[in-house]
Amino acid sequence: MASSSTASPFCTWLLAACISSPYEKDHPMRSSIFQSPKRLSQWARRKKLISKCSYVGGADFASNLSSSFSVSGIHNLMSSFLAFEPCYNSKVLYESLAFFGSKRSRSRRQRQMNGAVHSGITMAVPVQRAEQGTTKKKPLTKQRRVVVTGLGVVTPLGHDPDVFYNSLLEGVSGISEIGAFDCARFPTKIAGEIKSFSTDGWVSPKLSKKADKFMLYLISAGKKALADGGITEEVMDNLDKRRCGVIIGSALGGMKVFNDAIEALRISYKKMNPFCIPFATTNMGSAILAMDLGWMGPNYSISTACATSNFCILNAAYHIMRGETDMMLCGGSEAAIIPIGLGGFSACKVLSQRNSEPTKASCPWDINRDGFVIGEGAGVLLLEELEHAKRRGANIYAEFLGGSFTCDAYHMTEPHPDGTGVALCIEKALDQSGVCREDVNYINAYAASTPTGDLKEYRAIIRCFGKNPEIRVNSTKSMIGHLLGASGAVEAVATIKAIQTGCIHPNINLENPDESVDMNVLVGPKKEKLDIKVAMSNALGFGGHNSSILFAPYK
Repeated sequence: MASSSTASPFCTWLLAACISSPYEKDHPMRSSIFQSPKRLSQWARRKKLISKCSYVGGADFASNLSSSFSVSGIHNLMSSFLAFEPCYNSKVLYESLAFFGSKRSRSRRQRQMNGAVHSGITMAVPVQRAEQGTTKKKPLTKQRRVVVTGLGVVTPLGHDPDVFYNSLLEGVSGISEIGAFDCARFPTKIAGEIKSFSTDGWVSPKLSKKADKFMLYLISAGKKALADGGITEEVMDNLDKRRCGVIIGSALGGMKVFNDAIEALRISYKKMNPFCIPFATTNMGSAILAMDLGWMGPNYSISTACATSNFCILNAAYHIMRGETDMMLCGGSEAAIIPIGLGGFSACKVLSQRNSEPTKASCPWDINRDGFVIGEGAGVLLLEELEHAKRRGANIYAEFLGGSFTCDAYHMTEPHPDGTGVALCIEKALDQSGVCREDVNYINAYAASTPTGDLKEYRAIIRCFGKNPEIRVNSTKSMIGHLLGASGAVEAVATIKAIQTGCIHPNINLENPDESVDMNVLVGPKKEKLDIKVAMSNALGFGGHNSSILFAPYK
């Protein structure tokens, strides 16, 4: 009886598998055995073998064989087979194996089977493999803490984090008339334009001549962040570069290089820059920076319009938290103040036209706001795993607590009327970071000086933090304009400097606040001292992309 009980499932499984497998045609689980006369004749020649297996398996074999012809039966038998010892009737087993084909394969298997049987080794290999298949699970890694150890910027207010933030504290505007090209044909003639910029010491002269400005800004800001973080040549040599990565994005990429290529194409493709395609892609800045540094960890770019930087920062932090990397350069870069960029946004009718008063044109939450002011530049953070930073004695600016992103799923350029996407993003960021809303007392808002966008975000903020009497909100864009894909990173730098200095910058040009806003929440025209517990920085983008990231003093 014991022999019968163990032999039957195996023989049934083996026979079902052998019969169904050779006759599959169009569908892998559909046997044609009942449709082919030729196959039926072959089946007739195997009746003797079936009767033998029936003898070994017992009276229930026929019903087992019948069920094995169904798809579910085959699956069940295949899985159940692993739980049984093999058929010890070697003669029957050898003949069963004959279903597989050539005499050579049969004789080889017979020799292997004979060796196993005579040595006393049971043929439970499938069982052993199943046991080996349940490999030891990798123990859960404790979520690692992420800190900010370096900052790099290229902005209309300077290319050093201290110079940049001191200008913000003093309420200096970086918005002026565009000087790079003639704007006479455009309704907007102002921007947050970088008037003076040099790549000396940061980018090779050869690359500087060929690459788009967004790449030059990106590489410069990235290397400035490394220098600010104390990553000297000696420190760099000791880094495990396999665990260092770069995620710096751009909303529009190399527009100038691509536009120049189109103009050259009007003459001949031979006049085109051979690097126009790679230099136009948003990922190439991160790639070239990694090549310069030899960093072999995660390297890519994310493009979510004006929310790009926050998405890059969040993903970079996640790589560190999951234990995949120890150090990440992350942020965003943009250089869209060119005719096609200005013309495109003018066609969208989203730009301010206060050309006579450039420094007052960007005025978030003011009743006279008429659109955003386009800006350019780059911002890069050096994120690092806490213990890694402590081992090398790094200066820690702040701790990254977490964040989140959502989608409005409403309109291509307009935010959701109720601000539900932004509110959901804030709630998720708090939940993901484990932060109580009462602890957040500073928000660097997205507020781009658009008639509808400013209020939608403001209402979402009040919905989430309205009962917090300590909350203070400002907008960096009132002084530098909207840096598009780079805005989130540059504003993250401002947020971190606020934590470091204990001072938050003013909202300039907020002379006639919209009746819907509360000036007890918004920062006034002068800088304010604030002991920041937790700071939030928001970034929103075309397509309904919302993102919120959280920083706190390192303790």
